[in-house]
Amino acid sequence: MSKTITGLLASAALAAGSLATPAFAEWTGGDDLPTNPLSCDGTPLETESVAYNGGAPKDPKAPEGELRVVDVPKLVGIGYFNATSSGVAEAAGEIEGVSATTDGPAQANIDDQITLIDNYITSGVNGILYASNDPVAIAPVLRKALDAGIHVVGYDSDAEPDARQWFVNPAQFNGVAKTLIDELAQQIGEAGAFAIVTSTFTTPNQARWIAEMEAYQAKCYPEMEWLETVEAQEDNILSFKQATTLINKYGEDMDGIVGMTSVATPAAAEATTQAGLCGEMTVMGLATPNAIRPYIKSGCMEGAVLWSPVDMGYAAMHVLQAAAEGRLEPGDTSVDVGRLGTLQIINGSEVLLGDPTVFNADNVDDFDF
Repeated sequence: MSKTITGLLASAALAAGSLATPAFAEWTGGDDLPTNPLSCDGTPLETESVAYNGGAPKDPKAPEGELRVVDVPKLVGIGYFNATSSGVAEAAGEIEGVSATTDGPAQANIDDQITLIDNYITSGVNGILYASNDPVAIAPVLRKALDAGIHVVGYDSDAEPDARQWFVNPAQFNGVAKTLIDELAQQIGEAGAFAIVTSTFTTPNQARWIAEMEAYQAKCYPEMEWLETVEAQEDNILSFKQATTLINKYGEDMDGIVGMTSVATPAAAEATTQAGLCGEMTVMGLATPNAIRPYIKSGCMEGAVLWSPVDMGYAAMHVLQAAAEGRLEPGDTSVDVGRLGTLQIINGSEVLLGDPTVFNADNVDDFDF
């Protein structure tokens, strides 16, 4: 965590008494999709083959000169999407005839994201990469891009499948859910109580992870108590405030906090540190190793779960290029993505990056993102 962010969080802690208590919205499940919890003992589930369910650009034109790609993440200015952008840039740098730029909203705002994408459609780009803030709201502008002959590939958080061609899935939702709940149970016990700090209830990947976590926890750890799920907009200060409010609200009745974003998890660790509860309350969740390293070193966290966002951005750029060149077509079961080798295609139109990694004291110094 940067000194600036740490300072802001510390200031927020000192001023906690004068800040209004964040409003809590009630978690209702995020979406209406069915869940598919993995087995408690890790036995793989049998999966059926799914036909291609993505969209297609209308009469795509071969670019005159270089392939111009814009990368529109949920927001810019945080470590996670800085890492995805560096992966996009790395891939573009090794593919001849490709240029890529990143331009996202300053906050995780779907309206701003839609406006940006719409502007790039009219500016004449050949390809759009995106990480969606809302899967339904973003779909019309992505379909507009496809209708304009622009190649569209998502990563990190999806849109409605027919609004893009391919989606680079960092890890299967039920796999992330199992890893998070298993790690949490190991740290707080199979009958512990916990709360969740997420971005928004409509953010597609987080909504799916939480829904799958709820199903897996009910199946495999039925005595575990789920206290509350709250939103924090992927904002450092709000995430800190929400975690602090949870600590004050539940006290000793809460054994742990799970962060569902790379912002929420270190902010919850900072709130726990400021409350003097390191070693007494667990903080874990999804986070980049650089953000949680100080808290692992201080003993305030045992670990966190994630994948390489650099690799995800890198894969997304290669997938878009493969689609633009006709090397990746509906019905394919795998795709070659540069230094990552061959990746599997699942669920009709998703390119699976791989299994999540648990970052802990044994390996956190081996990563730099």
